[in-house]
Amino acid sequence: MTKFTDFLRAEGFAGTDNEWPDSVKRFPDGAQCRVEIPSVEGPAVLDAVLAEADARGVPVHRVSQGSGGMLLTSDELRRMAGIGRQRGIEVSLFARPLTGWGSSAAAQASGAGALAAQARGIEQVVHNLEDIERSVEAGIRSVLITDLGVLDIAARLRAAGEFPAGLRFKISVQMGLSNPPAVRLAEKLGADTYNVPTDLTLGQLAAIRAAVDLPLDVYIESPDDQGGLVRHLEIAEIVRVAAPVYLKFGLRNAPNIYPSGTHLEPLAISLGRERVRRAQIGLEFLDRRLPEAVMSKLPADDLAVPA
Repeated sequence: MTKFTDFLRAEGFAGTDNEWPDSVKRFPDGAQCRVEIPSVEGPAVLDAVLAEADARGVPVHRVSQGSGGMLLTSDELRRMAGIGRQRGIEVSLFARPLTGWGSSAAAQASGAGALAAQARGIEQVVHNLEDIERSVEAGIRSVLITDLGVLDIAARLRAAGEFPAGLRFKISVQMGLSNPPAVRLAEKLGADTYNVPTDLTLGQLAAIRAAVDLPLDVYIESPDDQGGLVRHLEIAEIVRVAAPVYLKFGLRNAPNIYPSGTHLEPLAISLGRERVRRAQIGLEFLDRRLPEAVMSKLPADDLAVPA
């Protein structure tokens, strides 16, 4: 214990990363957990993911996409929104472009990889906002953001009525904030859910949960470029300490397909189907180890279902 630990406790933070208290926080429907399938890169992939989920009895509450609304045609955007609306699920599209896809030399340097997921200069901030606007016009009501400045301005535009009040800001794992004060800052700026780094311990997850009320997005299996962790046997403890939590099923030993397109569609469909299979495995372990865990039923009123 130090004076700084005492100060943090007085500010509502945990004083240690070595405690695993049960979270008493919940989704508005009283549930502890939901399922997210990432890297759903277009309407054909979305159709395949939902067909696989139906066949396996896996509830899918939210799908997310990494290539950005900017790499979907207007018709594809409307189709993504239409499928999500029909199924009553949240469809979250990345806001792009970002530094890593631009002319930055630093973003390619070995010591500056964190720059790749940030908006570079004021014009990329504007481009991100335009990408959000285009997705919103197609009916999308959930977007992924990685840059704090973009989050701040997008939230101000939402408050001013320029973006719909029901638009959700899902923070990407690439933002990288890894401690309770930092994640609380994102929440204050307008984040609606936060995807924590993939390698946080149970104690670190519990400390973040104590500091914020927004749902946490936690990879149960993460892509190789995000650590390649396979945490299926920790799923019950993750639900217990991090609720309300989106259980996110990425895929280890799989290629990075961003930016995706029709040239990669068969691969994206195959990967999407396997992510659903991994979700089935994870949920079987959850039922085995924490059978009393409460999963949201579909439809859930507070999901950002496309308009």
